[in-house]
Amino acid sequence: MKDHGEAQAIKTAALYVVATPLGNLDDITLRALDVLKGVDAIACEDTRHSGRLMQHLGIQARRIALHEHNEAEAAQKLIRLLREGKAVALVSDAGTPAVSDPGARAVAAVREAGFAVIPVPGPNAAIATLSASGLTDPHFLFYGFLPTKEAARRKAIAALKGFPCTLVFYEAPHRIEEAVADLAAELEPQRTLVIARELTKLFESIVSLPLAEAPAWLAADENRRRGEFVLAVAAPPPVEGVPVEAERVLDLLLGELPLKRAVKLAAEISGASKNALYDLALEKKRKD
Repeated sequence: MKDHGEAQAIKTAALYVVATPLGNLDDITLRALDVLKGVDAIACEDTRHSGRLMQHLGIQARRIALHEHNEAEAAQKLIRLLREGKAVALVSDAGTPAVSDPGARAVAAVREAGFAVIPVPGPNAAIATLSASGLTDPHFLFYGFLPTKEAARRKAIAALKGFPCTLVFYEAPHRIEEAVADLAAELEPQRTLVIARELTKLFESIVSLPLAEAPAWLAADENRRRGEFVLAVAAPPPVEGVPVEAERVLDLLLGELPLKRAVKLAAEISGASKNALYDLALEKKRKD
């Protein structure tokens, strides 16, 4: 049996998808360090940004730019290297590549070309936030970045309203106020919102508060709006007499059918009380 402390040999003609630190460079894993030192080339979202990490780690491998504007072209460079029998790593600026970051299309192209893709797990901002959030929902939905335009953003949030799980978003500092305001406008005000900022960095903060209070909290101090954000919104509160999943089914049907037909089908699909669904549907129509 292989000793846990023994470094694995780097496979040739393989793409390693390597998670790197969110901020604290000590969060690099031992395996990630071995892989980055052993590959022939490293595809980076930003070669200068990753260059600082590589310098810190003493890694001299060739760096190749792979970002959202050149991903298709860069993927072909990786495939040419793999055909030469080279081992290549893929990293993003921080965290896990190809998850709300460039890399997914490159991974797909490499797999389509018949080469192995090997994950090297490690830091992930969404999972780090959930682990420290105190939210107890057994399920979560990772959405990533919301649309940048207000109308599209509100529509996306409204579509998520009935999901019976924690919702996890990434957000940039220049959109954090607008995103939180739209979450507060579209979702139930009593939901808990966890705002995680600058994870693992010097000014890390993780704050939990009612969603209704979040816009004012952000507005009160400009420092609260600086940095990179993860937002985790608790699952919706139960509606008396109507399970959350039944309400989600009703919402979908109300968007397509007359009220009575939507209620009848929602009751058949979910098994929830038809009378309770009817009362809820009437309440929703009044609010509209």
